[in-house]
Amino acid sequence: MDDAPREQLTLTIETPAGPVTALVALPDGFIPVSRIVPVLRHVGEQAQALEQQRTPATVSCAKGCAACCRMLIPVSPPEAFALAAMVAAWPEDRRQHITRRLADAEARLEEAGLRAPLQQLTETPHQVSDEAVEPLNGAYYALQLPCVFLDNEVCSIYEDRPAACRELLVTSPAHWCQDLGHKPVQALPVPLRMGTILSLLWSALTGGPPRLIPLPLALAWADRHAAANRPVWSAKVLLETALEQIWEFLRRPAR
Repeated sequence: MDDAPREQLTLTIETPAGPVTALVALPDGFIPVSRIVPVLRHVGEQAQALEQQRTPATVSCAKGCAACCRMLIPVSPPEAFALAAMVAAWPEDRRQHITRRLADAEARLEEAGLRAPLQQLTETPHQVSDEAVEPLNGAYYALQLPCVFLDNEVCSIYEDRPAACRELLVTSPAHWCQDLGHKPVQALPVPLRMGTILSLLWSALTGGPPRLIPLPLALAWADRHAAANRPVWSAKVLLETALEQIWEFLRRPAR
């Protein structure tokens, strides 16, 4: 989390896939909430690896298989801030390229009548249920709008991709994902949905609703709310609050 850690902690979390152990370095001082994203991402990937090990079927996802890159990807507020920081560090020409892609994507969404309802998701003062979002998921997928970070059917931000992208692994034939409406795609269970947990963390820190932001609108949301990513939380408080949200998530009934 920082180049000058104050202390190191070993975390052990019991997940449905088995125990996950992670070594976490806590920096001195205060940090923005986006700095907790890599820590939780690492924990989530370890849990997902355990799930994959205990699953007899083979994961069929492979490089260049990008049907999921046309789904409506939900991004938590801390992830939105992390993505914005990543893009801000890019060279100017690459930033301009992604800005043009985002503008094109928003134009497509506007034309399809989806921009306004998706924008509403980013600012609603109330928690939105999965059932309420499902029609938007279907309408978005019908557009076959590629992710703005997809280059030649390959993710250009693979190491920094959102948790929702990392967690979608399938064991059914990869080409079935091209026809989600008619093929029984079999997804690997997700022991820890880190996008949801990061959204719960944001809610606990700010007092607002758990929020998941559509990926094409995430950078604009992060820009509007940049002041909320100031370093106002100590690393220890952020980690403790994040762990509380993991326990909260694990207590939920399985869906």
